[in-house]
Amino acid sequence: MAAGTAAVGLAFAAKGENGMKEITLEALPYAEDALAPTISARTISFHYGKHHAGYVKTLNGLIAGTQYEGRPLEDVVRTAAGRGDAAIFNNAAQTWNHTFYWNSLAPAGKGGAPSAALLAAIEAAFGSLDACKATFADAALKRFGSGWAWLVAENGKVSVESTPNAETPIVRLGVKPLLVVDVWEHAYYLDWQNVRADYVKAVVGGLLDWNAASRRFA
Repeated sequence: MAAGTAAVGLAFAAKGENGMKEITLEALPYAEDALAPTISARTISFHYGKHHAGYVKTLNGLIAGTQYEGRPLEDVVRTAAGRGDAAIFNNAAQTWNHTFYWNSLAPAGKGGAPSAALLAAIEAAFGSLDACKATFADAALKRFGSGWAWLVAENGKVSVESTPNAETPIVRLGVKPLLVVDVWEHAYYLDWQNVRADYVKAVVGGLLDWNAASRRFA
């Protein structure tokens, strides 16, 4: 597992009914209603219970009996990206990205603040934490169509980037994702309709898990 991502805990289940080691749908780190009202229990029931679970189920079907079976999820993502196995990559990366998204969020008031080390890196890169949040939110808002906005670290320096569709920074060795915001419509449409800006503002302003980001940065 790549440095900085172990806290996500992407794991394998015991052998399933078909005898293969399957990629698991990791449990949420909080109750389905814990992020309300920004992200409602109804949204999570669809987003986690249907979309995320669907990626996991499809992935397990795709890798059964192949070279990917029994391999760690991050290895599946990177190998599929390198080989151009689009269907496997898309479902593996979406499985990973979604698990990381749930573990990038915390109930309001529970996410803490950046550690001294992370804050110093943020201030070196952006000038202030508020400026970092503004840049993060801007990346999420400017992502055309579906995708993700990321706060990442590389060689001790932090930056913001966005990726389309299932693309993920873990394909680049040495890059540590610290936080992510999902800007696929299914992440917010039930609660915010087409107003992505309000969803992004609410998440970046109140639900980011800076405690988790600090552990990943260390």
